[in-house]
Amino acid sequence: MAVMESENTSGKARGIPLPTGPLAMLVINIVAVVFGISMWALVTSYGVVGLPTPLAVARQAVIQAQTGLLWSDALASLGRVFTGFALGILIAIPVGFLMGWYKVARAIIEPYVQFFRTIPPLAIIPLAIVTMGIDETPKIFVIFLASFLSSVVATYQGVISVDRTMINAARVLGANDFTIFRRVIVPASLPYIMVGVRIGLGSSWSTVVAAELIAAQSGLGFRMQQAQLYYDLATIFVSLISIGILGLIMDRIVMAIDSVLTAWQEKL
Repeated sequence: MAVMESENTSGKARGIPLPTGPLAMLVINIVAVVFGISMWALVTSYGVVGLPTPLAVARQAVIQAQTGLLWSDALASLGRVFTGFALGILIAIPVGFLMGWYKVARAIIEPYVQFFRTIPPLAIIPLAIVTMGIDETPKIFVIFLASFLSSVVATYQGVISVDRTMINAARVLGANDFTIFRRVIVPASLPYIMVGVRIGLGSSWSTVVAAELIAAQSGLGFRMQQAQLYYDLATIFVSLISIGILGLIMDRIVMAIDSVLTAWQEKL
C-alpha cells in the first residue's frame, strides 16, 4: 500500500510541468533581471544605502552614449580584453596539451605555471608598467597572463583526465600517437578547455579594469577612477554595468561555441 502511495506521489510530481525550453529560460532570465532592478529601485528610494537610483544611472548612460564617451570607453576596454584574452588562449591550449601529453614537457613547464599562478596578475601591473611603459603593451600583457594561467591549467587537467581505457583501445586498433591525440585526447579534453576559457575570460575583464585604474587615458576602468574623484556614483555604475553586459555577451558567445564543440557530451 505504501509502495503504491509512493508511486502515485512520484507520478504526480513527474506530472508537474517545469519550464526547461530555451524560451522559458529566457523569460525567467528577464523576470530575474527586472526583479533585481525593482529591488534596487526600492532600496535606493527609501535611502537605505547611498547609491544612485536606476533612473539616475539610466540618465547618465544616455548622456554618455549621446556624447560618445560610453562607446569609446567600451571599445577601448573591449579591444584590450579581446587581444590579451585571445593571445592567452591561443598559447595556453598547446602548452597545456604539451604538459599533459609529454611528461618531460610537464616537468619543465609546470614549475613556472604553478609559480606564476600563486602571484595575482594584478601584482604584475606595477612591474609591467615600469618595464613596458604606460601604453597598451602592459595592459594587454597582464590580461594575457591572467587568461593564459587559467586556460593552461584547465587544458592540462583535461588531458591527464582522459580515460586510459580509451587510449589503450585506440592503440589496440592500431592508432598511432598522432591519431590518438587528434581523435581521443582533443575531443575528451574540450569540456575542460572550455571551462578554462570561461574562467580566463572573467579573469581578463577583472584584470583590465585594474590595469586601467592604474595607468590609462581611456576605458571603463579609467572612467570609474575619474568618477571616483568627483564622487560621481552614477558614472561608476554605468561603467560597472557596461563591463557586466560586455562580459556576459562574450561569455554567452563562448558558451555557444562550447555547445557546438561538445555536442556529443550529455549535459543537464
